[in-house]
Amino acid sequence: MPIPVARNNGMVLRAKECSDYVVDILNSHITIPINGKLNQKTLIRMLVGMAAERQSIHSIRNSLSLVPCETSCRYHLAKLNHEYLEDEASSILLNIPDSVLKSGKSYKFAIDFTDDPYYGEIGGENAEFVRRTKVKRSTTKVYTYVTLYAIQKGKRFTLAVFPVRNKESKIFYLQRCLDVISIQTYAIEVLCLDRAFYSIDVLTFLEERNIPYIIPVVKHGKKLKSLLEVPKSCFLHYTIRSKDKSKDVLLSVKVGYLKSKTGKKGKISLGYVVSRLSWTPERVHQVYKSRFGIESSYRMRNRVRPFTTSKNPTLRFLFVIVSFLMENVWISLQWIFFTIHQRGP
Repeated sequence: MPIPVARNNGMVLRAKECSDYVVDILNSHITIPINGKLNQKTLIRMLVGMAAERQSIHSIRNSLSLVPCETSCRYHLAKLNHEYLEDEASSILLNIPDSVLKSGKSYKFAIDFTDDPYYGEIGGENAEFVRRTKVKRSTTKVYTYVTLYAIQKGKRFTLAVFPVRNKESKIFYLQRCLDVISIQTYAIEVLCLDRAFYSIDVLTFLEERNIPYIIPVVKHGKKLKSLLEVPKSCFLHYTIRSKDKSKDVLLSVKVGYLKSKTGKKGKISLGYVVSRLSWTPERVHQVYKSRFGIESSYRMRNRVRPFTTSKNPTLRFLFVIVSFLMENVWISLQWIFFTIHQRGP
């Protein structure tokens, strides 16, 4: 699919070309059976408009013209199947130009969880998707999604997003993300995982597949906290124990000092479980630190997420896919058109 571009005494990027690009991607991967005057592309164009304007199905008619009625939109969007969307999500998000990510090359990857607050009732179709957490934005109910990112020169591209079901394990979603990487024939330089993946089962799973990884330790127990109190950065051996199993791991400990301008002073020790990496503790810390930019990616996609209070998990998942796709397209366009490619700083 061609990248939107127009030239007129230089390079010009027009809003319509960018929106058409997103619409064409969605239209080529999503099939909604529609009879009558309304066509699928018009419906998808409305979805993209909702995302760009941060509107709902009900309110988008006040911002855009020539959009189908609310009843018709809800009727046709309800035809989408949740499993079908999960299968197509990666194909939609992987519409990234070859000049940005190339098959066969090694990249740093990150897998993380993100929560979307939910204020409705739990039951029926959404019972397996809504989770209870600590209070967040005045609610304890959230829809959780696991995301896979490729990190390339400070840019983060979302390669996959899957809705989290209450009954599935973290290893299940980890395997789904690894399958996406394998299908695209990308090589894994290192896999940076969220603290939620810190468990013996996950570590064993990764090591059996010879995957280099970095996972921050969860500081439970006096023994681990005492072990991390070292005078300088180093590597340490540690045994993780649970009720019925244990595992020996290698810890990379980065010792730093809090700057006084933050209002805090003193030494701080950051521990990471690492495997199959020949890096210094400083580099381990810096590479994992680059993962924190994912939080800004979440804020960016929230700015182009259609608004909804719907109980329907399929509709909410569709809106999540649209928002991550628009984020990917924006980052890709910045990369291609507004990045100066040169040697040196």
